[in-house]
Amino acid sequence: MSEVFSDEDTTRLFQLVHMFQRSALLHMGYIPDQNGNKYYDLAEAKEAIDLLTMLQNKTKGNLIDRETQLLRTVISELQLQFTRAPTLHRQAKDEEGQSATIRETFANPQDGPVEELSSDNEEE
Repeated sequence: MSEVFSDEDTTRLFQLVHMFQRSALLHMGYIPDQNGNKYYDLAEAKEAIDLLTMLQNKTKGNLIDRETQLLRTVISELQLQFTRAPTLHRQAKDEEGQSATIRETFANPQDGPVEELSSDNEEE
């Protein structure tokens, strides 16, 4: 990362930005933790985004244009992902429920869902 930024302080600033970015993405369910678990806590995600916004406000006038643009881009992208997170979470829960049904059907086929293939009105 040091090749991208002009000095050590800027590198450290964007390490901090990256830390908050990862936290927000983790709590929106976009990335798993180190154990592969996914979380959904929009309050924590919002807090990380709010901290980045505060950092943007407090550093206004102290960053070069490229750094300002990068910080703005990170915040904007997180805000967009935040609005999409509930839909992603709902889809993941639906898929999880379907997977559970399929696993249960294979584990206990006699208890699984049944689809009627013939009708009473068939002519022979």
